[in-house]
Amino acid sequence: MITKEIVIKIPTGLEARPVALLVQVASQYECSIYVVSNEKRVNAKSIMGMMSLGISSGEVVTVTADGADEKSAIDNIEKYLSSK
Repeated sequence: MITKEIVIKIPTGLEARPVALLVQVASQYECSIYVVSNEKRVNAKSIMGMMSLGISSGEVVTVTADGADEKSAIDNIEKYLSSK
């Protein structure tokens, strides 16, 4: 299992379109992936779950991946969330 804190650098934060793209990135991996924000933990492969977090640009989230491809998953999710 890998856990990493990531700063959201997407200018609009995680609203509908960025969440949909994040779910697409996360869904490419077999491992389980969770995002924690304000003590709420949701599956990164769930659009509704991710939308419920209401994450703004500049916020720090904790991403956890557990499974065979966890390293690639964390790296690519960080790359996406850190992009402007």
